[in-house]
Amino acid sequence: MDAPPEREDCRPWLHVQQLFHAAGVQVPEVLAQDLERGFLLLSDFGNTTYLQALTGDIKANAASLYAEAIDALVRFQLASKPGALPDYDRALLQRELDLFPDWYIAKHLGATLTDTQRNHLATAFEKILAVNLAEPKVFVHRDYHSRNLMLTTKNPGIIDFQDAVYGPISYDLVSLFKDAYIDWDEEVTLDWLIRYWEKARKAGLPVRPDFAQFHYEYEWMGVQRHLKVLGIFARLYHRDGKEGYLNDMPLVAKYLRKACERYRELGPMLKIIDQMENRTAQVGHTF
Repeated sequence: MDAPPEREDCRPWLHVQQLFHAAGVQVPEVLAQDLERGFLLLSDFGNTTYLQALTGDIKANAASLYAEAIDALVRFQLASKPGALPDYDRALLQRELDLFPDWYIAKHLGATLTDTQRNHLATAFEKILAVNLAEPKVFVHRDYHSRNLMLTTKNPGIIDFQDAVYGPISYDLVSLFKDAYIDWDEEVTLDWLIRYWEKARKAGLPVRPDFAQFHYEYEWMGVQRHLKVLGIFARLYHRDGKEGYLNDMPLVAKYLRKACERYRELGPMLKIIDQMENRTAQVGHTF
């Protein structure tokens, strides 16, 4: 890792690496370090991500790979303790939500919210945050998905964890099962979610004893993440010129729309999205 100190700080990465390594999950080993110059010598996981491994005969290895990803998630969640990582607090969750109107609606769609629409969106955001903040808290990777899980001799090899926080227990499950880069049938992900919930309960993690409540919070956590990701992908395209993320937007938007259709409280926000997309004139088009 080459992280020039004047531009980057590798200490957050190193701190999370130590926490996750102590939890018994597979993260790169630090073989040598020179923090003053921003150099770390790390072990190599190779080049095969979960996403690459799953693009062939998906059914052949998906079950085992995701079972291993669930096991690793449970292990580092069990190591959770308050104060070890930054809190995934209201301010951070709100900043992430604000990416949606600022970058997706205003910049990407070139649309302007009316005062009424802005108020309805703010009301929806408050409801989303209330559910998110009521969840039990654990260590959260924040991008625990198929591009950051590596195929190794002990799966998964976990990378890109420098932004880890202490926050809602369902967040990494949303990243894993409602992945922006690979689409799974909902029946499949629901089965995986139940398997996680059963393992988490057995391990003593603070998951809800009622699966229906756990699933509800998982869904609403997904809404927060999908709004954020659409804003981030729009920013990556318009600010940074990374056109490839445009191809990933429809899947994220599908997740968002499905959740908004499922929960009546999110109906006003879905109506705003429809209006911004001029959806009545685009029947059959993706969001």
